[in-house]
Amino acid sequence: MKTNIFYILAFFFALPLASQAQEVNGEVNWSFLDMNLPMEERVDILVNQMTLKEKTSQMIYTSPAISRLKVPEYNWWNESLHGVARAGYATVFPQSITVAAAWNEALVKEVATAISDEARAKHHEFVRGNQRGIYQGLNMWSPNVNIFRDPRWGRGHETYGEDPYLTSRLGYQYVTGLQGDDDKYLKLVATAKHYAVHSGPEKLRHEFDANVSDRDLYETYLPAFKTLVKDAKVYSVMGAYNLFRGKPCCANPYLHSILRDDWGFDGYIVSDCWAVRDFYTHQPTAKDAAEASAIAVRNGTNLNCGSAYAHLDEAIERGLLNEEDINISVKRIFLARFKMGMFDEADSYAYGRIPYSVNCSDEHNGLSRKAAQESIILLKNQAQTLPLKKNLKKIAVIGPNADNWEALVGNYHGLPKNPITVLEGIKNKVGHDVEVAYAEGSHLAEGISNLTVIPSAYFQTEDGQQGITGEYFNNRDWSGAPLYTRKDDNIDFYWEQNPPSSKMEDDNYSVKWTGYLVPPTTGDYRIGVWSMPKVILELDGEEIFKAGNPHHASYLEEKVHLQAGKRYKVTYFYSNHTGDGDAKMLWSMPNDQQLEQAVALAESSDVAVVVLGLSQRLEGEEGSNMPKGLEGFEEGDRTHLKLPQQQQELLKAVQATGKPTVLVLMTGSAVAINWAQENVPAIMQAGYPGQQGGNAIADVLFGDYNPAGRLPVTYYKSVDQLPAFTNYDMQGRTYRYFKGDALYDFGFGLSYTNFEYSDLKVANKITNGSTVAVEVTVTNTGAMDGDEVVQLYLTDKKASTLRPIRQLAAFERIHLKKGASQVVKFSLTPEQFSMINKKGDRVVEPGTFTINVGGRQPSTTGATSGSVQTSTRIVGKLLKIEK
Repeated sequence: MKTNIFYILAFFFALPLASQAQEVNGEVNWSFLDMNLPMEERVDILVNQMTLKEKTSQMIYTSPAISRLKVPEYNWWNESLHGVARAGYATVFPQSITVAAAWNEALVKEVATAISDEARAKHHEFVRGNQRGIYQGLNMWSPNVNIFRDPRWGRGHETYGEDPYLTSRLGYQYVTGLQGDDDKYLKLVATAKHYAVHSGPEKLRHEFDANVSDRDLYETYLPAFKTLVKDAKVYSVMGAYNLFRGKPCCANPYLHSILRDDWGFDGYIVSDCWAVRDFYTHQPTAKDAAEASAIAVRNGTNLNCGSAYAHLDEAIERGLLNEEDINISVKRIFLARFKMGMFDEADSYAYGRIPYSVNCSDEHNGLSRKAAQESIILLKNQAQTLPLKKNLKKIAVIGPNADNWEALVGNYHGLPKNPITVLEGIKNKVGHDVEVAYAEGSHLAEGISNLTVIPSAYFQTEDGQQGITGEYFNNRDWSGAPLYTRKDDNIDFYWEQNPPSSKMEDDNYSVKWTGYLVPPTTGDYRIGVWSMPKVILELDGEEIFKAGNPHHASYLEEKVHLQAGKRYKVTYFYSNHTGDGDAKMLWSMPNDQQLEQAVALAESSDVAVVVLGLSQRLEGEEGSNMPKGLEGFEEGDRTHLKLPQQQQELLKAVQATGKPTVLVLMTGSAVAINWAQENVPAIMQAGYPGQQGGNAIADVLFGDYNPAGRLPVTYYKSVDQLPAFTNYDMQGRTYRYFKGDALYDFGFGLSYTNFEYSDLKVANKITNGSTVAVEVTVTNTGAMDGDEVVQLYLTDKKASTLRPIRQLAAFERIHLKKGASQVVKFSLTPEQFSMINKKGDRVVEPGTFTINVGGRQPSTTGATSGSVQTSTRIVGKLLKIEK
């Protein structure tokens, strides 16, 4: 009851009723608070009472309060790519590219609905505490529906893969799950990004000009955005950093016309962060911030993530904009706020009543495990190496990702309460009767270690006691006398959105730890911190780190040579000015016997599970966490597709022991594991599987879950098979246009059971404009229940211009008990047979198509072509289209 009263009082003071609305300069029209009026009318009433300066202030992502109109401040920056990010503990689901491997639309909708529940509950809890900062709002800057056209792109794991149709369908489900199904209110606002033709290289993203053909634009780069706008009714679109055909994407009249005029988009457009600044720093578009802002606004960008729009008043004074230009944008963004219920009593609509208890609930934890299970792809299973028996005597779990929670979460992630690594998952699965032993074997890559919190035993205070002295300040810059001082065991804290003490202000405190580090062994350590938002670390007076990023926490590490028993002076400065409070001092201890220890462990075990791969410290946005000069990687992108050299050597050494070896990959992109495919008996791709990834992987390893994931990208054997990374033409890349010999094909994945296809039914000929009905019978002929992903591909046999070799046109994931059959039905639309002709027009040409249905692509190559590990058949028929 106290909570409800508190909430009502908070709302009462934040948004007073008309009777409280007397202003010094006249009566304010408070009817914009009337929930019975149409929202568009309410927006007009509110905006029409704003001054021009008040209006322009609202077009920046850090929108300030307008106290005289009782408009609360609002920060538009929030993230929810695969779980609510950067806003305290949250359920972390598999990364986007990982859940895409499930090929399950219903699953993506279910995950998005859970995310939106948590986001809603968090937001209202923040408002009750008068917190309205970054990562606390209701609009989400996701999904990323760019096409993962090249495996070198470091942000590809944020996407749903390389195929326009798969991306469209999964993106559709994510948006509808996020935005909800209420006729009046939006549960959240989803944001389709990055519009458009954007997929690396990261180091050139602020300056490159994507100049592609209409065919590639409309057949590859735009379909997902079109589906999200026209069908899913996504309410926000984020413009990309790059230029498109000579003009910035955030000020591109051609792209804007497609959105508004062709597709009927009626939401708001937001710039990528500091993209408008690029107009005058990296792109030949504007001479200064005022001109850049004017160009962006005139060409449709309503909201600025960045600081350029702080110069809108100057742009108006110089005659570059007028008030009507501003009104259009302000009304669009306020309509979004009204639709999210921000000016109505939360208790008056269902989304406002979602309880805070949904966060990190058992139900969501179980859904995360389900999503991880469905996303696991079995790439090889020679001689039925898998599933493993649970009565083994000893299992070796080896590799840098085997006990690494960071490899579970990908980027743009929240913080899971109890992440289950692969090592923990296997231990949970087999119990105490089986010995499960672990050896790291190697670091993830040169300069990237698995860092752990430095135990209290190795810290000393000034007077020699165990621990470290912490001084806690009620300001951000360690000034004046501390509020209090205490001895802490070590530096390992996570305060979520709250300060360390109730006497401190949220987002306005700092801590200074001083003491000594006394290492137990002489050698080269990796000393690290978990940085968010600002950290300075000094060791014996030398500054090791000075870093901070308010937008995400990150590991930082440096190699430091330390002598056993020597006292090294430690000074650790932490400052919080926004978001989560998070401070950790970490290390990786010297160990030049990692490889030998892993080999010895494998030799003494019945089976070796080797867990290798990447993490967001190796592939990600602009490479902010990556050491410079790391072989194979550059500013977040990859320069080759191989695993890091240390990991390759580890895998070969373990395999050489002769013990049965299972390779588990945890990556967000394709890896050229050519040697492993030839030599390792069992391989699975687990992606970045979320907080329950370890349990899900163990479920598959031991046969408690039958894998059915399918690759959402092509696995090439080498980058030498691909065009230049900077070439945005689609010819020669992705399964639709690649004519080479792939390692694993898009759509490939094995099962512990077998499926047969029969009775494919489709008309022999149709007229142009007809819908095509297709049905096929699928039978589980194996000895185990399981899921099958039924895939339908079209091949245009007589196109007048370049067409895809084949293209995915339908899919459905089904579950069949052993011996059971199911008739699967698809309906293909005329647009799916259409193409962009030589004149740039979309047409359906008379001609002949092949329709293939099966558990994989037809005419597969590489490791997938000669696979005898499944008896899945592919059936096909010709379809003639007449005028």
